[in-house]
Amino acid sequence: MLPVTPRFRVFATCNIGHDALQLLRDRGYEVEVHDELEAPPKSLIIDKVRSGIDGLITTLRDPIDVEVFEAGRGTLKVVAQDAVGFDNINRADANRYKVPFTNTADVLNEATAEFAFLILGAVARKLGPAENLVRDNRWGTWHPFLPFLGDEITGKTISVIGTGRIGQALIKKGVGFDAHYLCYDAAPPPMDFFNKIQETMDLRFHQGFTRERHTIRFVSFEEAMAGGDFVTLHVPLLRPGEGAVPTWHLINENTLRLMKPTAYLINTSRGPVVDEAAVATAIKAGVIAGAALDVFEKEPLAADSPLRDPAIADRVRLYPHFASAGRTTRLSTDPDKGMAGRCVRGLIDVLEGNYGGNPARMPYVVNKEAFR
Repeated sequence: MLPVTPRFRVFATCNIGHDALQLLRDRGYEVEVHDELEAPPKSLIIDKVRSGIDGLITTLRDPIDVEVFEAGRGTLKVVAQDAVGFDNINRADANRYKVPFTNTADVLNEATAEFAFLILGAVARKLGPAENLVRDNRWGTWHPFLPFLGDEITGKTISVIGTGRIGQALIKKGVGFDAHYLCYDAAPPPMDFFNKIQETMDLRFHQGFTRERHTIRFVSFEEAMAGGDFVTLHVPLLRPGEGAVPTWHLINENTLRLMKPTAYLINTSRGPVVDEAAVATAIKAGVIAGAALDVFEKEPLAADSPLRDPAIADRVRLYPHFASAGRTTRLSTDPDKGMAGRCVRGLIDVLEGNYGGNPARMPYVVNKEAFR
């Protein structure tokens, strides 16, 4: 009996979830997985691509550029990214080799927005230092304001830098905290969304759920930075030359000085949007009150990072790129709910020629411009 030829060969640089990968195997795909905690070396990725695989499943850890695309010339048909971001994929190289790549936008909006709000509260209310007080057996007695106090969110002003899908999700979730919102985006404001939020705020006021009428306003970047008690970042990473308004080191020594000394910075967007050394210096000098960061310029965070300075440990919360790490969001095979499901669906669309075989019409393909 002749061996069965697999429908397609796929290499995954990371185990994105058993159930999602099994969906591919059930369709007759041959799927090989780099089933290790650490990312595979680039040389291994190149070797696998050179071996003639049809599809490559990647994560933000994997550098995908001309070397990879050249190794897959004539055989590699798609790169499926298990993330919304794709900073690791060289778009120009993908376009030159006519290889579509996909991402998992939308499905992690709610989880990321939820997490941003949670860590905002964690740094403001000093949850880390408070828990350490108990764990280290240093909690002696109750006192009205000693050894420290946190800051409430209710009644404060939250500045949202970037009002795309995740920024809007955060605002929507935060209405119940009865805060004011100052919003900035380089793109035109989503006025229909803003109007609905204001109507919701007004209803809460008229129904007596809050004593104060709260507002949401679209303002300049400088006004948003200066007016917020909390500044939360929800922008893409655009390096100089990549867009009309670059975001690389958007938060730096100069822009940090626009903030109130009582304000907190929250970042769940992209690490290089923030100059980490400038943030550490600003917190140490009292320029801002603190920060909660889930993403970093280089990951994992270096052992000698200034953000690890013990002198600011009580004012800085550091997390392991964890914002979308909810069970449903990361692992669901439903492409409308889970990153894994959307990742494999994007791969299937390309390999099986859905949408008339035109990547420009496929919903999860990022570089549609290369196929129009």
